[in-house]
Amino acid sequence: MAKINGNEIKPGNVIEHQGSVWRAMKTNSVKPGKGGAFNQVELRNLINGSKLNERFRASETVEKVRLEQKDFQFLFADDTSFTFMDTENFEQIELQRDFIGEDGAYLQDGMTVRIEFYEDTPLGVSLPEQVVLEVLETEPVVKGQTSANSFKPAQCTGGLRIMVPPFINQGENIIVQTSDSTYVKRSD
Repeated sequence: MAKINGNEIKPGNVIEHQGSVWRAMKTNSVKPGKGGAFNQVELRNLINGSKLNERFRASETVEKVRLEQKDFQFLFADDTSFTFMDTENFEQIELQRDFIGEDGAYLQDGMTVRIEFYEDTPLGVSLPEQVVLEVLETEPVVKGQTSANSFKPAQCTGGLRIMVPPFINQGENIIVQTSDSTYVKRSD
């Protein structure tokens, strides 16, 4: 691990602080008229999700943590967890549904995801930017409805509900942005 000065902390940096691992979410360099400059940093704990606002002076040093990222293939899910396989050594890892959260709706058999580790503890799962989903249920097109700025709800594979344009029908495959669950386009 590398040591950095407190004023060098930038958003996205992962540091070790107070015996835990934190990601800097926001930073603000403050130069008061009286006293030394400092860096006001909003931190999120990568283990338990708690938040902390902390001041770091330029003279303070913190440990910058380097997280390991590995590619895993999604295998299957059960009632409590998701199972992934390391694409290099074929070892399997099981992650709880609570850990994956709502992103579990995007997981498909054989999908490659990137899992971030600190030492041997998984901290997060990165999905592909876009996925192909099948529309399982949606309302039929209303005659006279224009496609400009009108959307209708659709139920997709994985239990995901999104808004789609009126020309999308049941049984079609669509591309969905995983970051915000928005419709992108029809799949080829």
